[in-house]
Amino acid sequence: MAARRIKPSLYISVDIEADGPIPGPYSMISLGAAVAGRQDAEGYTAADPEQDTFYRELRPISEEFVPEALAVSGLDRDRLRTEGADPAAAMREFSAWVREVSAGSGAGAGAQPVMCGYPASYDWTFLYWYLIRFTGESPFGHSGCLDMKTLYATKAALPLRAVAKGTMPRHLLSRRRHTHHALDDAIEQAELMSNLMAWPGMPS
Repeated sequence: MAARRIKPSLYISVDIEADGPIPGPYSMISLGAAVAGRQDAEGYTAADPEQDTFYRELRPISEEFVPEALAVSGLDRDRLRTEGADPAAAMREFSAWVREVSAGSGAGAGAQPVMCGYPASYDWTFLYWYLIRFTGESPFGHSGCLDMKTLYATKAALPLRAVAKGTMPRHLLSRRRHTHHALDDAIEQAELMSNLMAWPGMPS
């Protein structure tokens, strides 16, 4: 019987900034993404995280917000109301970009896209909700998500709740600053993803 062909994965680091804890009552106000690398049967190949990127600032979808959450991003809701991208248009553009980098001739080349984040849970919650709400579908499917925090915990043989970036070996971390600008942080986390994929883990 012929061996089952394994499709490669294209890991796309995504970071979002939001003005509250959950989507719907609160808004995703910026979205950044950067291609981290490609994995196939031969292994993982890191990409230049500045090569293929996406960034949008979005118009809020409600009047509710948590001041402390908004302050993290440094974005101005009044400006976003007039200058922010329409959420439906932004999510269509993002989906098209994901499909383009995954199917194109660059790092993706026919790969299946996988969103990755640190931690992924918050960013994925907003991203998936916005994709379904405004486009009706997700280029990542319903489960194409990888949490870098879990990846590190597994390789380091640590309980998940014991993991923080400050406890990681320094060589795994990006030298870039975590600025809370969605694209800056997506690029920084793309480098973390590639370092984690190359790392053999703690010796047993």
